Amino acid sequence: MLDIAGELHRWTEEGREFAVATVVSVGGSAPRGPGAALAVDSEGTAIGSVSGGCVEGAVYERCERALQDGRSVRERFGYSDEDAFAVGLTCGGTIDVMVTPVRAHSPERAVLRSALSAAAAGESAALARVVRGPEELLGRALLVRADGTHQGSLVGHPELDRTAMAEARALLDAGRTSAVALSEDGSHCPGGLTLLVETSTPPPRMIVFGAVDFAAALVRAGKLLGHHVTVCDARPVFATEARFPEADEVVVDWPHRYLRRTPTDARTVVCVLTHEARFDVPLLTEALRMPIAFIGAMGSRRTHEDRIRRLREAGLSEGELNRLRSPIGLDLGARTPEETALSIAAEVVAARRGGTGLPLTGRAEPIHRDLSGARA
Repeated sequence: MLDIAGELHRWTEEGREFAVATVVSVGGSAPRGPGAALAVDSEGTAIGSVSGGCVEGAVYERCERALQDGRSVRERFGYSDEDAFAVGLTCGGTIDVMVTPVRAHSPERAVLRSALSAAAAGESAALARVVRGPEELLGRALLVRADGTHQGSLVGHPELDRTAMAEARALLDAGRTSAVALSEDGSHCPGGLTLLVETSTPPPRMIVFGAVDFAAALVRAGKLLGHHVTVCDARPVFATEARFPEADEVVVDWPHRYLRRTPTDARTVVCVLTHEARFDVPLLTEALRMPIAFIGAMGSRRTHEDRIRRLREAGLSEGELNRLRSPIGLDLGARTPEETALSIAAEVVAARRGGTGLPLTGRAEPIHRDLSGARA
């Protein structure tokens, strides 16, 4: 549900009652992964999506029902060859959805409100909810913040709550949303519990080095993908907010010096558009030795070969050089800055999601990847 936190936070601030349906596990090919959510308020307004359209109508009705009876419920939607009129996923997969009412006096409303507030503000927090277990525990929520503080309780048993908090903190550190099965203990919770842990983290960074014409289009593409985008160039005449109004930051500094001192993590994307050795070589020498997600550099193949030679002379190993994506971007035949930005953004997505960059037409592999790792 944290994927629609901004709107849901507004709803809670306005005192609205609503029900939220959250994907808690998937099987096979499915359009949305765990954490995807659809919410319906008491006036019938709907936001979000759990399936890309296949089962939205049925889930909408489940939300309305939950608002009326006040009960959380888990339901599976899948494709059925036996009933052509059955509600299911046309892609052939299955999704398990938990529907939770959030009414004025819901016991979990305060926890959910805090979680939505944190996510809407871009703060680091993890929301753990019971998605499988005794009916009376479904929907119970626990919020864990990055500083270790927490709010709420899942089962009221200290040992299980401590385990849940530890699991939530581990997923928060990794920036992942996943289902977690707690050990079965007959004295605490017969049958065991499964939690869905959703994490909210600040947006990943995209740092664009080189205040060139292509950079403005790449800034827009990076923002579309949800990145916090910084443009950095050593030349103050080019690195101006007027030229890059959509960037979150515009920095005047030598690229390698800025990269060395600015915060980065395992989600950071670095795009080098300068294709000048005096900027590129010191910068890439730094970047290729850092644990960041994506490092790409613009330039012709001739520029790339010269760059690789210079980086070898700077002492980089073959393993470090193999991390460099150059020339940056997928082969789309791009010519304009916008087309080039699209090709770069497409490669960033493919690298993050494990895509091939090849056309889907005629391919037999599943379209949707990396959705089965968080099954309940």
